[in-house]
Amino acid sequence: MKIIARIKTDFPDKFGIPRQSGLVESLWGTIIFEPEYRKPEALRGLEEFSHIWLLWQFSQSKKEHWSATVKPPRLGGKKRMGVFATRSPFRPNNIGLSCVRLEGIRLDEKLGPVVQVSGGDLMDGTPIYDIKPYIPFTDCRPEAEEGYTRETRKHKLEVDFPEALLNMYPEEKRRAVVEVLAQDPRPAYVQDPERIYGVPFGGFDVKFQVEGERLKVRGVEKLPYH
Repeated sequence: MKIIARIKTDFPDKFGIPRQSGLVESLWGTIIFEPEYRKPEALRGLEEFSHIWLLWQFSQSKKEHWSATVKPPRLGGKKRMGVFATRSPFRPNNIGLSCVRLEGIRLDEKLGPVVQVSGGDLMDGTPIYDIKPYIPFTDCRPEAEEGYTRETRKHKLEVDFPEALLNMYPEEKRRAVVEVLAQDPRPAYVQDPERIYGVPFGGFDVKFQVEGERLKVRGVEKLPYH
């Protein structure tokens, strides 16, 4: 398959990325097409849709061999499920699928059509294989059973982010960083209240601790490459 585009986001690495698309609607991303696909006519009509599907590559999750079972992090990292019953990045084919909101399409003089989206769960630079419109009358199934994921979908932390530290972020990124932290970025199998974690997001490294259902931000450090 050919890479048609790459997405720019505020996540320089995998840690802290929401486990599914749509969980943090305030996360924005910019899709920039590869030179071969910078054709405005290829997007004709897409602006009429509110949401789109992205098919993309788990470019940072490479393994020589695949496993028939994996340990979903939200099940504590101990319970095994079949790989095809999960959305684990470690699959026979490293393909990801995300539904995101289409915020707009603009024409850039050098880059051609640029697509702005929100609610994504992709790392900065992730290769995009395809874009398709989300069609509500076929893609939405309100009666669908969700399986074991019903056990974990409501997990959310209370975030204590001191104002002085939060204000280090530009105003347009403050809501997003708080919502990212509320999703509990920690590995599910690590629950040490004394440990200080760090989430790189939007040019800063956010240091935090978690005790019970409360996350406390301890510091915000500017990343050296920003």
